[in-house]
Amino acid sequence: MAAQVTIYHNPRCQKSRQTLQLLRSHGVEPKIVEYLKTPPDARSLAKLVQQLGGRASDLVRDKDWRKLGLPQLEDPQQIFQALAERPELIERPIVVSGGKARLGRPPENVLELL
Repeated sequence: MAAQVTIYHNPRCQKSRQTLQLLRSHGVEPKIVEYLKTPPDARSLAKLVQQLGGRASDLVRDKDWRKLGLPQLEDPQQIFQALAERPELIERPIVVSGGKARLGRPPENVLELL
């Protein structure tokens, strides 16, 4: 049985829409989490970073963070808390499958999970 695929999706984001379309073109109908409507908490964000194999800062939309004049944070827990409070600053899309995650920038990155 194939692993469940989940996409943290923003339907207003072109890359997110492209990634969802790419998954569907490969016969995958993912569980869609519209993270602006149901934001992940700090603990869930920490798990996503672990699944990405990266750093907390990998989840941050840097341009939007700077535009808001937010301070640079080094502590992962502070980053996760800030993103939980302002989910619009989460980099998107994020696709999770089989205990691993990939950012869909570019969308083709997520094909590694299939």
